[in-house]
Amino acid sequence: MQKTKASADELIALILEGIEEVKGQHISLLDLREIENTVCDYFIICNGTSNTQVNAIVGSIQKTVSKAIQDKPWHIEGEDNAEWILMDYVNVVVHVFQKHIREFYDIEGLWGDAKVTLIESGINQTLK
Repeated sequence: MQKTKASADELIALILEGIEEVKGQHISLLDLREIENTVCDYFIICNGTSNTQVNAIVGSIQKTVSKAIQDKPWHIEGEDNAEWILMDYVNVVVHVFQKHIREFYDIEGLWGDAKVTLIESGINQTLK
């Protein structure tokens, strides 16, 4: 029996589970669907405290998603220095940063028109 494609909601839930499993910090979900000409529907952004934790977050996401729905990222960038790793699941793109790199690039600020949901320990808070 062939596995059906996971919904975006299911994929997002699994990615968040992977992040929370290894204590990823300051998780944001940006809904880009109402913005024209975007490359995907959602960004998930979080940060770790070191390159070791950034790599652990990415590994946890891959393991959680692969185990549950047999899916893997279409593309991954930034694994060499682990300051900013981008995981492209086509409709959902995950950005895992070290804190200072996240502050410098300010992805949330660049995508200011997106609906932002903060996700902290299972509590979701939509900002707009």
